[in-house]
Amino acid sequence: MPLDPIAQKMIDDSRASGRPNAHLLPVETARQNFEDTFGALTKPAIHHTVDVEIPTRDDEGIRGRLYLPSEATDLPLTVYFHGGGWLLGSIDSHDVTTRLLATESGSAVLSVDYRRGPDYRFPTAVHDAIDALEWAISGDARLPVDITRVAIAGDSAGGNLAAAVAIHVRDTGVARLRHQLLVYPVTTCDLDRGFDDEYQGIMLERDEMQWHQDNYLPSPDFAQDPRVDVLSADLSGLPDTTVILAECDPIRPQGELYAEAAQAAGVAVEVHQTLGMVHGFFGLDEVFPAATAAMEFAGSRLARAFDQELVR
Repeated sequence: MPLDPIAQKMIDDSRASGRPNAHLLPVETARQNFEDTFGALTKPAIHHTVDVEIPTRDDEGIRGRLYLPSEATDLPLTVYFHGGGWLLGSIDSHDVTTRLLATESGSAVLSVDYRRGPDYRFPTAVHDAIDALEWAISGDARLPVDITRVAIAGDSAGGNLAAAVAIHVRDTGVARLRHQLLVYPVTTCDLDRGFDDEYQGIMLERDEMQWHQDNYLPSPDFAQDPRVDVLSADLSGLPDTTVILAECDPIRPQGELYAEAAQAAGVAVEVHQTLGMVHGFFGLDEVFPAATAAMEFAGSRLARAFDQELVR
C-alpha cells in the first residue's frame, strides 16, 4: 500500500524546508525540535492529571505524570514509557498519547520521565523504568489505583524499556502484569535484521538509528545485552501482548520479529498494523485519521486484560 498522503506531504514539506535530521544536530537542539513538534498538538480533555516524583535507586528521582480518566479510586494502572530513541522525548512530548490511552483503556496511565542518553547511559533508563513500576505498585506511592491490575506500555525506545521491564517482572515476581502494549518497539540493535531499507528516510534513517544507539550505550558491546536486545531474551512466561505496527516504518521488522519470537515462546500476541502509516503515528489522531483505530485497538486490548481474571 502506498504511503499515507498526509504522511507523504509531511515528509515532502520537511525535506523542502532544508531542516537537518535529528542525528545531524546537537542533542539539545534535536530535543527541543522534538518537543516543539509534539507540543503544538491539541491536548484532549481528561478528568485529571497529577505530576509526581518517582524515587530511584540512586536517590536522584525522576518525574512522572498520572493521567486519571475518571474520579474512581480503584482504576487499573498502565505504566507508560515514551519513545525518542532513549535520547529524545519526555512525558510532555507524549502528553497527548497518554491522555488518549487513559481514556481509551479506562485505566490510570503513569507516564515515566526516565533519564536519557547521553547524559545517562544504559542501564540507567532500564533501572528508572523498573524503579517506576515497583514504586507505583508499592504502598509508598499511594496512587488511586488497583495495584492488582497493572500493565506496561511504551512506544519505540519506550517499547524497548517496557519489554525489558516485563522480563524483569517475570524473573523477580515483583508483580503480576496483566498485559504489555508495545508500539513499533525497538527490540534489537542489529540493523541488518531490524531495519527495512525500503522505507529508509521515511521518518527514520539508518544512520539516525545508529546515532541513538551510540548515545545510549556505554559501548557497542552492550548491544547484545538482553535488556537492550530483548529479541534475544527468553520471552517465555511473559504477559499477553499487543504489538502496534506501522506498515511504512523502517523498524517495523523489529516488532514483527518480536511478535513471532514471543508467540514461539508461548505468549499470546495480537498484532495490529496500520497500512500506509509511518513511525511515530500512534496518538497523533489530530494529524492522521488512520491513527484513531490503532489507539482504540490498544485501549480495548488493555481494557479486556484488566477485566479478565488472572490464571493462578
